[in-house]
Amino acid sequence: MTFREFWQPLRSVYPEEEARWIGRLVFEVRYGLSQADLLMGRETTIEEAELLELQRRLLTGEPVQYVLGEVPFGEHLFMVSPAVLIPRPETLWLCQAVVNHLTIDHSPLTIDHSPSILDIGTGSGCIAITIALATDEHGMNSSKVRVSPCESVAKITAWDISTDALAIARANAERLKADVTFEQQDILAPPDDTDRWDVIVSNPPYICEQEKAAMEHNVLDFEPQLALFVPDDDPLLFYRAIGRYAFKALKPSGQLFLELNENYAHATKELLHGMGFADITINKDTYGKDRFIRASRTH
Repeated sequence: MTFREFWQPLRSVYPEEEARWIGRLVFEVRYGLSQADLLMGRETTIEEAELLELQRRLLTGEPVQYVLGEVPFGEHLFMVSPAVLIPRPETLWLCQAVVNHLTIDHSPLTIDHSPSILDIGTGSGCIAITIALATDEHGMNSSKVRVSPCESVAKITAWDISTDALAIARANAERLKADVTFEQQDILAPPDDTDRWDVIVSNPPYICEQEKAAMEHNVLDFEPQLALFVPDDDPLLFYRAIGRYAFKALKPSGQLFLELNENYAHATKELLHGMGFADITINKDTYGKDRFIRASRTH
């Protein structure tokens, strides 16, 4: 089976460009074949029966990330299953913003301080692990971070309510050799912490039930509902819970980073302002949508 024979039938499920991209992702991630390899016909050495099974699953609408069992996120491959949300490229902004804060804005890593970071609703662990790898001794000395070498590194904890998700996250951390502590915790019933964290980061559930009609079927049919949806009558459910916990649990000058539902970005900003947060900024994603918010605990 050629590359063209593999991806063209996928046009019955996806637009042509997306079908072609899915095909390239399969051959790159599963078989290590570049576009140049495909042009040279090297895919013809792959067992056809295996390709037919992959193609069959893709034709049902199953996301390619679940079919492959892994997905690129930043510079790393993360294992995924239907127990966890598929990491989206735009979520990488959260990781970059936290690392920039740690290494550039206030540079706590350069003054003999190991900042404590909490990732709420970690899922696959992609946020916590990416931050951990960027702030370990190897990452701190890389050209991408551009900071002086130091001994102290961030101490990262990640919470999730799902035992299945935590199993995936732990496996990803072990595979990528990332130092992250994982704990089962429901943010709707948080511990009574005070001045515990330097940074809290989260990509919580934020899609309202009424938005389902506009969503792709492969998301609705395969991705975990627990990680996606909030009630129509309480779209800020998790932002309220995270904000209440964070205002107590963050240290003075601690930072909160959140991914947003673009339809409720300004409502979220008002919510955090009412709780006492300051220096609240909304940031856009690569599509120009209000997607992220950053806030400070000032006292």
